[in-house]
Amino acid sequence: MSLSFGCTGQSKPQIANSKQSTPNYALVFPQGRVSTLEITLTKADWDSINGDMKNKFGNEFGKGRGFPGPGMMPKDGSRPPMSPDGHSFLPMGGGTMGGGGLQLGKGEPNYVAVSLKFNGKTWQKVGFRLKGNSTLMMSWGQGIYKLPFRLSFDEFEKQFPETKNRSFYGFKELSMAPGVNDNSLIREKVTADIFRTAGIPAAQTAFYKVYINFGEGLKYCGVYTMVEAIDDTMVKTQFGEAKGTMSEGNIYKPESTFARFNPKQFEKKNHKKQADYGDVQAFVTALNDSVRLTNPLQWRTNLEKTFNVPHFLKYLAINNVITNWDTYGAMAHNFYLYNSPTKKLTWIPWDNNEAMSTRGPGGMRPMPGAGQPPQGFQPPEGFGPPPNASPMGGRGGFGAGVSLNLADVDKKWPLIRYLADDPVYFSQYKAYVKEFTESVFTPAKMQKLFAQNHALIAPFVNGKEKETKPYSQLRDESGFINSLNQLNEHVVNQNKKVTDFLKENL
Repeated sequence: MSLSFGCTGQSKPQIANSKQSTPNYALVFPQGRVSTLEITLTKADWDSINGDMKNKFGNEFGKGRGFPGPGMMPKDGSRPPMSPDGHSFLPMGGGTMGGGGLQLGKGEPNYVAVSLKFNGKTWQKVGFRLKGNSTLMMSWGQGIYKLPFRLSFDEFEKQFPETKNRSFYGFKELSMAPGVNDNSLIREKVTADIFRTAGIPAAQTAFYKVYINFGEGLKYCGVYTMVEAIDDTMVKTQFGEAKGTMSEGNIYKPESTFARFNPKQFEKKNHKKQADYGDVQAFVTALNDSVRLTNPLQWRTNLEKTFNVPHFLKYLAINNVITNWDTYGAMAHNFYLYNSPTKKLTWIPWDNNEAMSTRGPGGMRPMPGAGQPPQGFQPPEGFGPPPNASPMGGRGGFGAGVSLNLADVDKKWPLIRYLADDPVYFSQYKAYVKEFTESVFTPAKMQKLFAQNHALIAPFVNGKEKETKPYSQLRDESGFINSLNQLNEHVVNQNKKVTDFLKENL
């Protein structure tokens, strides 16, 4: 059932200026319905976004070029420039690197002030900006209006004092995921649900129908997944250690392999004026301490003083069982670290649209006219699969991310490699793999979860309301229809792999 609040033809909505501090999860993140947002940009706003994207990312909307992203392939067919650590592509047009993570462009897109309607109310001067990396560039280059974006309800408080500390029913920031590379449109949501069910805190999510006016009238942009911002409300509500309006410990969004400490690779999401990175520096130092080879007990003790190792091992087991290549172990991004005062640095998963997929980075669809890579081209270390990669993937494998046995992960990803080399930690990891597969990731439970979410959004994907190009990420309607069976088959296949893995590693 859809709640079409604030749509054309209704009475004039109320102007909202809420400074509510307690987040209303039941209203903003409902689990049994699809809510509706209307967002209005002026033509000047859209022109401003287009100009900003051209300046930072190299091309205007719908005019993509290059493979696998704009400006990344040299004209002479040679290998693209590499990051300083040799892990990833550097875009020709001035991208930045985060120690192994691919960062296109010259910084984040700018915010513009838009109006937003929901629940019979209107929020004016809301910050709206595009977000993402390769998924954003693929969508932008192909001229797909269903773009990933972020909302900030007090972004313009300096220009408009009335918006200072304003929230959206207790949420100051929200992220909107359009389901890029996901024909089911449910992976972002159900993966977060799976993590939380298994005991790993993850952002709350909910489905929304989204209408956007790009300056020429409202257009239906299909079903999005709204995702809670980690540094806004998630840490405070799921860790329960907040004091005041900010969490007590540092929150980072790293772009690091942890092979060495570089403060530029640890973006602080709170306490930004405090240039104190001692917590993550101590973690990286302890992780890479050579004492692990001479005194493993001392190494484990020192590491656990800085980092919640059991939590990470549990996360890693879940991530590898479901398969999710677009994170640490293949790409050095899409996770947060929260320095919990009682649990030390704790891993938080993020950006799960690629989960439960065997598409892998090699399956990224090129932009129109981009063609294929030059003959003989090999992706650089840390982006594509290594030579002789196992069928189960690893080191950014093109098929299934990090392997269950972790054997094909090299020392460029020390947080996985060193834990896997330690018999104590590897034993804990195996136990988490077994527990998760038997208690959560069963074919019966997953089939029910997938079916419920697929049925919930189906009327707004290919029912009375349809997603249509260029306002959809779907290639065709059959992709959405067939996606449910594909997800169910994936669970069955992964359960078989887990059985084999546990037999081989008794």
